[in-house]
Amino acid sequence: MRRIGMLGGMSWESTAQYYRIANELVRERLGGLHSAPLLIDSVDFAEIEAMQVEGDWDGAGRLLAGRAAALEAAGAELLVICTNTMHKVYDRIAEAVSVPVLHLADATAAAVRREGLDRVGLLGTAFTMEQEFYRDRIAGHGLEVVIPEAGERAVVHRVIYDELVRGIVRDDSREAYLAIIGRLVERGAHGVILGCTEIELLVGQEHVEVPLFPTTRIHVEEMVAQAGAPTL
Repeated sequence: MRRIGMLGGMSWESTAQYYRIANELVRERLGGLHSAPLLIDSVDFAEIEAMQVEGDWDGAGRLLAGRAAALEAAGAELLVICTNTMHKVYDRIAEAVSVPVLHLADATAAAVRREGLDRVGLLGTAFTMEQEFYRDRIAGHGLEVVIPEAGERAVVHRVIYDELVRGIVRDDSREAYLAIIGRLVERGAHGVILGCTEIELLVGQEHVEVPLFPTTRIHVEEMVAQAGAPTL
């Protein structure tokens, strides 16, 4: 297998899931005591979040590009950005390294297309839901993207930053998310992308009838396959 470099810490709650799922998949596919060959650079999310609020995407891109280059220098042969929102600076990161950087939205869109869907809802941070960098990447795969209404987007964003990235999982927040998912379905969404890596801590397929697309697991599955672990 190629050595994987994870650019994480945004937040560490979901990066921990990346690490766990990657090792579980490699063990399942290779058997025995096999685990994933990987490196993790876990950044200080407080610094990144401050840049998000200030709109300093150039500074965030510069910081993450430097960390990505450090991962490559340490021996990473394939990189992933363990967050949806910071794919806003994907191009800056990809330009800083010579190894492949697996785009989360591409892997997710491919998973949606494999299910035969063409119209999906999107939950994520306000940046991910409202800005073009993510929605356009998904739409580029021939998919129509539906986002929640403004007030609902505020709820989704607040729960992520005030609760999930802090490891707080509340039943009332889950109910709020499920209601929002229901309204996306009423507006024609045939499935819903969980477009923030922390949302999987709160909502799973067992909670809804429509297909959910958990971006953390989708990203890790593609990452492990690209790294060379055979599929089952």
